[in-house]
Amino acid sequence: MLKTRILTALVLLPIVLLAVFKLQGLAWAIFALLICALGSWEWARLCGWQSGRTTIFVCLTAVLGGLGCVALPQLAVIQLAMMIPILFFWCLIAPAWLHFKWPLARLKSAGIVGWLVLMGSWLAMVRWHEQTNGHWLLLAVLMIAWVADTSAYFAGKAFGKRKLAPSISPGKSWEGVMGAYIGVTLYGVILANTPIGPQFGGYAMIPAIWLLTALSVVGDLLESLFKRQAGLKDSSNLLPGHGGILDRIDSQLAVLPVSSALLILVSMLQ
Repeated sequence: MLKTRILTALVLLPIVLLAVFKLQGLAWAIFALLICALGSWEWARLCGWQSGRTTIFVCLTAVLGGLGCVALPQLAVIQLAMMIPILFFWCLIAPAWLHFKWPLARLKSAGIVGWLVLMGSWLAMVRWHEQTNGHWLLLAVLMIAWVADTSAYFAGKAFGKRKLAPSISPGKSWEGVMGAYIGVTLYGVILANTPIGPQFGGYAMIPAIWLLTALSVVGDLLESLFKRQAGLKDSSNLLPGHGGILDRIDSQLAVLPVSSALLILVSMLQ
């Protein structure tokens, strides 16, 4: 399993990095949409939908993304309209969802929630990428969740005793969360001293990184809850050794759209 996991990562990482740094404009938007479309298929699995409804959902997701690609010049306006729902969902609804453990499959608006989560992330990937030094900015945002996840894993392995959410994800601990915060704080200090640091606000961005780290944990736990409710170990088997697309981007589903919403808020205040 470990060998398969490593081999898959060695194949995927160069593809993602090449796409981030080499694709521009519409090409990048389509690449990001492909990820979200695959994620929509896995979302349908978590909802327990039959093949017909799943096909319709995936096709509609692709159509929505296609319309977004056509409207790329108006992307800022579209994202502004989605900013409040995105912040409301990830900062209020998602934590409440973890507390009350609402069954996703019974939710009539599960498809709308899926679109908010997936298309919000797609918009954020495109939005960050179109900024000055956008490929570096996007990579820096993605690394918040990567650093948090890696730090939490090693801290949890070494010191984990108090379970964070035993009924949802037994392997996660409060010590792992603390490790994640130490890791992202160090990462924030390093990032503030890079050439792109001033675009994030220098050291002033560290409280925002703390918020995004908390939401990355929420995103991870929420996907784990949905899998547990659906009786699935992984969201799919698309990525050998890793599970599915949603298993790899669960934290990013929260970090990307919220970070982009914060970017909009800062731009409005300037």
